[in-house]
Amino acid sequence: MTPFTYARATDAAAAIRLAGAAPDAKYLGGGTNLVDLMRETVERPSLLVDVTGLSQGIEARADGGLLIGAATKNTALAADLDVRRRFPLLARAILAGASGQIRNMATVGGNLLQRTRCAYFYDDAARCNKRTPGAGCDAIGGFNRNHAILGTSPSCIATHPSDMAVALAALDARVLLDGPEGARSVPLNDFYALPGEQPEIETVLRPHELIVAVEVPALPFAARSTYRKVRDRASYAFALVSVAAALDVDAGGTVRDVRIALGGVAPKPWRALKVEAALRGRPADAASFADAVEHELAGAVGLAGNDFKIELARRLIPAVLAELAGAQP
Repeated sequence: MTPFTYARATDAAAAIRLAGAAPDAKYLGGGTNLVDLMRETVERPSLLVDVTGLSQGIEARADGGLLIGAATKNTALAADLDVRRRFPLLARAILAGASGQIRNMATVGGNLLQRTRCAYFYDDAARCNKRTPGAGCDAIGGFNRNHAILGTSPSCIATHPSDMAVALAALDARVLLDGPEGARSVPLNDFYALPGEQPEIETVLRPHELIVAVEVPALPFAARSTYRKVRDRASYAFALVSVAAALDVDAGGTVRDVRIALGGVAPKPWRALKVEAALRGRPADAASFADAVEHELAGAVGLAGNDFKIELARRLIPAVLAELAGAQP
């Protein structure tokens, strides 16, 4: 591990000021991903700015939305009664995300910023454009069982590992930022960048910008929502394919509205907008669900090791929607 300097911030303004002292400074939350990356020398910051004491609250707003402080622990967010009542898919996604010990340490902001778990990214003997721009991508012709089928490029096929971010993508959450240029709000679905020719650029964060909170807007029908994750083992494994979904069906059995996001299939939490558009106004039945999924998967590209994910998604998404349709009042 490269030697580094440590500083603890008392508020967001102090954190931004402290980070400005070093171009390669990193903000430290729970450290459950960053410390691993430093240990493997993938990340080599000369300065860590501890932001764990900042913005830990969960505010349930009168309109039904939430404001979640970036330093809120994953465990606290999953256990919050308003989260469980209003947005059960978010609580379930967090509980599916890691071991209890990691959830006790990990923060909301850090969870959103965790980097891919692609084995080639962690292996400095392998070629990885995300770690070393221009080096190449050994995953494309290598072991790619866990890799992406949507949103990839010839430069990178790594997946985003967060479960929480998938649920937040389905909920139209916004990421509240502060930095040297001032505060701003970015839709979570626009916060992440697809790899293109620059897979090392993963988000729209500007230098020394800090996530201060996440805002979840009101969505009444999200009270009937779920998160389902298919993985290689039942505990502490990243998603092969996951689905966060909320479904609103009228008394006549027609889809009024729907929200769907996918995990384990793309370099970012993948909002399934084509499925949503194909379902609105159609019967909430197996035929509609199966047809809508094809609109999204038409652009999927599988490789030797992960081609099975296309069929897995083709089965999993309708199964989750059918579960929610059956639970409608």
